[in-house]
Amino acid sequence: MKLTIKRIDKSLPLPAYDKGASCFDFVCRESIKIKPHEIKLVPSNAIIKVPQGYTLLVFPRSSTALRKGLMLANSVGILDSFFCGDKDEIMLMFVNITDKLVEINRGEHLAQGMLIKHEEVVWNEVEHMHEKGRGGYKTDLNRKNKKK
Repeated sequence: MKLTIKRIDKSLPLPAYDKGASCFDFVCRESIKIKPHEIKLVPSNAIIKVPQGYTLLVFPRSSTALRKGLMLANSVGILDSFFCGDKDEIMLMFVNITDKLVEINRGEHLAQGMLIKHEEVVWNEVEHMHEKGRGGYKTDLNRKNKKK
């Protein structure tokens, strides 16, 4: 699949994508310091035109929490196809989960993106669901409490 991308800083590489990989790595455009327990936006240097019928999901790299003490504050970033104007740089919302200052270096790979196909939802509202179901968490908690 061919994607349209605009880099803000052309001296940095395109998002890194290894053949056969599920995701591509975003490159941090700026060096930034994040104080303990602070949330900060880190520019990814990319504006990506997501094709119609797809969503771009942004995840932390598996090593980011362990090596840097950072997590994505929104767990998973979701980018729709209409988020692709000249001022729509993908921003990585990191939270420092440590008690120390964390430094992000320009050019670091801390987050990754994955394209997934999706379908538009059309609701079919009903008065009752006909499946038995499991009862959700309340039932599970009640069951545990009754055993005690």
